[in-house]
Amino acid sequence: MTPSLPDITDAPATRAALVAALERVHRESVVYWQSFPTPAFFAPLGTAWAPADHVRHLTKSMRAVTAGLRWPRPVIRLAFGQPRRASRAYDVLRADYRAALARGGQAGKYAPTPVAITPERSADDARSRIMAYHATAVDALRAAAERWSDAALDRYQLPHPLLGPLTIREMLAFTLYHNVHHVHVAERRRREAAEVAAKPIPLRRTPG
Repeated sequence: MTPSLPDITDAPATRAALVAALERVHRESVVYWQSFPTPAFFAPLGTAWAPADHVRHLTKSMRAVTAGLRWPRPVIRLAFGQPRRASRAYDVLRADYRAALARGGQAGKYAPTPVAITPERSADDARSRIMAYHATAVDALRAAAERWSDAALDRYQLPHPLLGPLTIREMLAFTLYHNVHHVHVAERRRREAAEVAAKPIPLRRTPG
């Protein structure tokens, strides 16, 4: 039985609310990823990413955000300028991201590289490492975010490859939604692949 999927039903805006929601989504996502047997965890969902690829993409993305949050703030201001608008609400940012995807936006340099399964590194070991790295990335992002006051979240910005400059508050909100989004995408792909596999193969009639 597939576990319930993580979701955001409110609109977290403060640093504390965003971090708490990220940690909850992580816990619920881990339960979801655990529902895949190890062979299925590494198997493409139809023609799309395997569950392992989604997890590794999220880890890679969160590490990039964490690195940005750790930069000295004068360097952030010098490199990326000062926000000239208010931070968008969570639901507005979510809609803007969905629109960017609909226009053809892709993971780009944040796409996961292939996982090497060798006799020295079993699939179970590779899976454990992937999930451990993912948990570490969440913890590191939380720790980096907690160094920022709520007021500072709106005074600095970081670049996003699809959405352009985002305030720190928006970047945290995006990261939260991004983690939700990929669980839902993986589940949709899983169901689509299951439906294709369940379709009967039409019999060919022989002439005569």
